[in-house]
Amino acid sequence: MSATEPPRRITLAEWDERHAVLAADGLSEPSYGGPLGRHVEAGDLRLPRLLFDDSPAALRLWNFLLTEEERLFAARDRGTTIVGTMKDLGTVPILAYALPDTVAFYPDGAWWIPCVMELSAGLLDVADSLGLDESFCPVRAMVGAFLSDGHFPTPDLVTCSVGAVCDDFSAIAQRLQGLGVPIFWWEAPARREPDPDEGTVTLPGGRIAPAAQADLLREELARLASAIGSVSGEVVDDARLAAGIAVANRVRNLIREIRRLTFTAPRAPLPALELLIAEMLAIHYCSDRDETIAVLEDLLAEVSRRVEAGVGVLDEDAARVFWVNPVADLRVMNWLEDAGGRLCGTDFLFAHALDPIPTDAPPLDALARTALADPMTGPTRQRAERVRDDARVFGAEALLISRIPGASHCAREGLVLADMARDELGIPVVEIEVPPVSDALRPTITTRLEALVEAVRENRRKGRAS
Repeated sequence: MSATEPPRRITLAEWDERHAVLAADGLSEPSYGGPLGRHVEAGDLRLPRLLFDDSPAALRLWNFLLTEEERLFAARDRGTTIVGTMKDLGTVPILAYALPDTVAFYPDGAWWIPCVMELSAGLLDVADSLGLDESFCPVRAMVGAFLSDGHFPTPDLVTCSVGAVCDDFSAIAQRLQGLGVPIFWWEAPARREPDPDEGTVTLPGGRIAPAAQADLLREELARLASAIGSVSGEVVDDARLAAGIAVANRVRNLIREIRRLTFTAPRAPLPALELLIAEMLAIHYCSDRDETIAVLEDLLAEVSRRVEAGVGVLDEDAARVFWVNPVADLRVMNWLEDAGGRLCGTDFLFAHALDPIPTDAPPLDALARTALADPMTGPTRQRAERVRDDARVFGAEALLISRIPGASHCAREGLVLADMARDELGIPVVEIEVPPVSDALRPTITTRLEALVEAVRENRRKGRAS
């Protein structure tokens, strides 16, 4: 793409051709850079079926994502302490990264391996053989990843939250411990409304919660800090944790600005897939906190440049869709854009990991409030209220809800979210269920996406007519 050509989505083959041109022109890349096509040779078979943003910033983002396993194995070779943290999505890694020579990652992320490797890794087959069949969430793939020892090194410590968590995940994690993986369990209470005479705290995002629940979480996080300190030989003190929170907030602020620009620009400056990956970096920094900041700064600069120039990767009349829940098959995000839609708001299960962490309280208290703000630990109604408020801010014209196959939390939340969108926002809603590889369902899924986009266009026509 020359400086005068508009940005666009391109295929993997086009990206490799483009990379060769950029490299010949002197493209500066990090150590993990290179053509995206090389990842297919490593087993990432889904990549040739995806469409990618054509910017060097997006190339860096994808290469960063697809080399995390290499970073983790290199960290093991260096003797770095590795913490595998499960289910909390954005809280425990801040404790780990507060210490020198310590990294954290989410084994949960293995739920995308069946998609990216198009089932070739056999992780779901391993899960099936252990009684974790397709009636469970695709996160069951992480059991196979642990047992194969080929997707990430064995962590020095594995943590997992229990209590107000997905039933599937709890069962899968318990089965994992029964197979010989020791797990440090900690309690995540079900967030509730405070009683009238009860002390309260304000959480990131603005919700009010009982102070007693924040106190419980502070004690649990103190136990976690002690356990992480024991395996690393260091101490998570207030000064280190405060410094870690400051860096976490820097990451979150970068992502929030990328989101704001992407959702509010007249033309989408960033495709859905790249936005999803950028948001995911808030959870555990893709095993390299410093590089995460550099990647996001590059991406924000590209998005800002496109917004200022008035260019984007999609048509200006694309339907503005708020997307709830991540999809097991990344390709479906391309299909929304092919159908004429664009992202205009998201809740990919970790909205609390995007909110700034309080800096006006002791560090452990601040982190406890952040953990308590997790939308998945509270009533679905509260999650729906946040989706509603964000949809209004970003001007979403439709709601798309991805049901995750087998996930217990998907049983009724779709109904609550859909009713809210119709009754309070007056926008159309579509629910889709997406397996790890959804090619066979493409006609059904794309028909529903096209119907959602057409409903938006019909609402626009009615609005103009009135």
